[in-house]
Amino acid sequence: MTGQIAAGQTAPGHDMTDMATITVNGADLEVAADGSLAGALLSAGIRHLRNSPRDGTPRGALCFMGVCQECAIMIDGRIQQACQVQPRGGMRVELSGVI
Repeated sequence: MTGQIAAGQTAPGHDMTDMATITVNGADLEVAADGSLAGALLSAGIRHLRNSPRDGTPRGALCFMGVCQECAIMIDGRIQQACQVQPRGGMRVELSGVI
């Protein structure tokens, strides 16, 4: 599994009113629901989102505005850019991109 995720972990600096429980690689994670998924994962300490399909090097969010495609991961069964998606309760995230 990429990143350190503990069941029921809560991102620092947020109260429970603006949080969402998502599933990341099979583990529940409480994240801030008021920004992008990429930002929420970064706040939870998850920087490595996927590996490059070309050379296997680690990839993570870079531009945070939808231009670079580096944060393209599986979100609810579809490859989407994490910087363009707002976290919501029940979201299922797999830290992998194009295989």
